[in-house]
Amino acid sequence: MEKTSTSTAGHTAQTWPIAACMHGFDRVDQHGVKLQDAPSEKWADIFAEVARLGFTAIELADSHIRPADLEPARRKELLDAARQHDVTIVSLHVQRQSVIQPGRGEINLAYAHRSIDACAEMGIGVFSTGLHQPFTPAQEKALWFWTAQGPTDPDDKETRATAVSRIKELGSHANDVGLPVALEMYEDTYLGTADSAVQLIEEVGLDNVGLNPDIANLIRLHRPIEDWREMHAKTLPYTNYWHMKNYVRDEAADGSWYTSTPSTLETGLINYRQVVNDAIELGFDGVFLMEQYGGDSLGVCATNQDYLRGLLEGAV
Repeated sequence: MEKTSTSTAGHTAQTWPIAACMHGFDRVDQHGVKLQDAPSEKWADIFAEVARLGFTAIELADSHIRPADLEPARRKELLDAARQHDVTIVSLHVQRQSVIQPGRGEINLAYAHRSIDACAEMGIGVFSTGLHQPFTPAQEKALWFWTAQGPTDPDDKETRATAVSRIKELGSHANDVGLPVALEMYEDTYLGTADSAVQLIEEVGLDNVGLNPDIANLIRLHRPIEDWREMHAKTLPYTNYWHMKNYVRDEAADGSWYTSTPSTLETGLINYRQVVNDAIELGFDGVFLMEQYGGDSLGVCATNQDYLRGLLEGAV
């Protein structure tokens, strides 16, 4: 059961929806005010900045703003702030709120349902989530969180069945309000390998539930990894939304050491010229999300958008 759309006729290289991520913005200001609780003028500043960088779309990350926990009037303020700068909130990404997190799975499930309702109310077109959990103390301390071990989904049929059941529940809810659900690939979860991720989508069995093949999450790991070509070949037929970033990776032939560092889309290990063409041939017509960690995150996202639009010129 393949999840990609069947036509790209509605998009050109210049109109294809490419969104900015929110990593470049502080979650809490110098006065201790959370972005969630900031005045609408602060939100407008964010949309103005992404617009200056050439973006017309943004992904709302719940690490920064949780629409499920905003009053209706505040949701309207958020939308008005975006419209003020001709920026569309195209997606909501709920992260580190796994529906099978020990001690919080049911709480996170209820939050995901409220987030889907908020998306529907606000006209946000994609609900994106995954099975990754909050950082461990070691990850919090690390320069790059992916260099420390994070939580791991158990090799347990019952827990996996619970994950499938709860994702299916969310998918059915999202389908009722006209939303696709995208599940982000992430290490040590049931979405942590190409085969396991595809199997999970097949087990859920809903046409509106697909993959976010953020395979850069996997190539950055300081351990042996699957070949990025094989991972994309397996997952792209199920892709309905796409977080894009890249890393320079190096490793010893004997497996004694591994290293990675964030890069632009063009200069990292993954050849996006190849995989974007492959995705278009398969019929992918979803949103691309530019993501970057470290340094001038927003600046690199803008560079990557320009690069991607160049690739799309030759692919559409």
